Amino acid sequence: MKRLEKSKYRKLKISLLLQTVLITALTVLVGGFLLEYIIDGVYNDDVSEIFIGFLKFFHVKEPDAIRLYWRILGNNKTFFMMIGFLALFALFFYIALSKMITYLEDVEKEIGKLVSRSTEPIHLITELEPIETKLNNIKYTLERQEREVQESEQRKNDLVVFLAHDLKTPLTSIVAYLSMLQSHPELSEAERSKYTGISLEKAIRLGKLIEEFFEITKFNAQDIVLEKTELNLSRMLEQIADEMYGVFQEKRLECQVEAAEDVIVPADPDKLARVFDNLMRNAVAYCDRETTIHIQVSQDKDNAKIVFINEGPKIANDKLQHIFEKFFRADNSRSSETGGAGLGLAIAREIVELHGGQIQAQSDDHETRFIVSLPKKEKGEL
Repeated sequence: MKRLEKSKYRKLKISLLLQTVLITALTVLVGGFLLEYIIDGVYNDDVSEIFIGFLKFFHVKEPDAIRLYWRILGNNKTFFMMIGFLALFALFFYIALSKMITYLEDVEKEIGKLVSRSTEPIHLITELEPIETKLNNIKYTLERQEREVQESEQRKNDLVVFLAHDLKTPLTSIVAYLSMLQSHPELSEAERSKYTGISLEKAIRLGKLIEEFFEITKFNAQDIVLEKTELNLSRMLEQIADEMYGVFQEKRLECQVEAAEDVIVPADPDKLARVFDNLMRNAVAYCDRETTIHIQVSQDKDNAKIVFINEGPKIANDKLQHIFEKFFRADNSRSSETGGAGLGLAIAREIVELHGGQIQAQSDDHETRFIVSLPKKEKGEL
């Protein structure tokens, strides 16, 4: 892995190496030329004469000027050669740095596209291809996250509009029926009973919608904290099925629990009860009338498996992929029978995953299955 990481910048290393070799070669060539033609070559005498003439200009006697020449220049040729070569190398290296700085300038320019949210992809020179790839990955990730946030916010806004409309509808009906009861005292007992019953149904629906608003607030405002204990899944699901008897009667449903005996998992009972209640109510809402909901509980060495099966219309594959997302609804019709906040399955998934488990959905032309898998041991436990 480390070898692979190092090889990413091979082109950049080769480019820098070639530039260094070029700088060294130029230094040697120019320095050699100066040494050959100025210091040791045909201009050697001219240089000494210029130096001595310069001193004589300041009234230094010729013998003294010659001695100073040899003391300063003539006997320190090697030192000045080294200084000259270093100066040449520094000069050429500084010129080459301008090319190297363009690498940083290119990176800085392209990073600006991340800040400005430009739609253009990031392009760098060949030597910086690994950085280009990483920057483009960051750019695409940020764009995808921004789209997801916008879509989530749009779904939430749509949900608020839908719920506001749904709140108004039953409230308007309740006011209308109660007003009629008050303004028509001559109504028969049967009629009064009928309209009172309708008002009660609308009031119950209104209460459920208000609960959904609270669900949205709780889901966004707090994290879920687990308080685990040894939980008997078989008994819990049988109990939940019994408690839902009244709900089943509305659509003349039956519920069969097929559970292995004493399936025990480390879990938070209240949180898992919320998961199974959501899955049960989802099954009731979208199943056909006068059918049977099946709950199967099984286990192997490592996991417990819970399957909710209901007969009903198929959920399309494109919707099935998003069914556990916040505010997503498999049906687009906001009917008073099944209209919900689209939070139940999202909350269920979060709770299951906090337990170290998994949840998935399958659907065909005849039935829909929600499958929950929970570990029978804590992580790291033998």
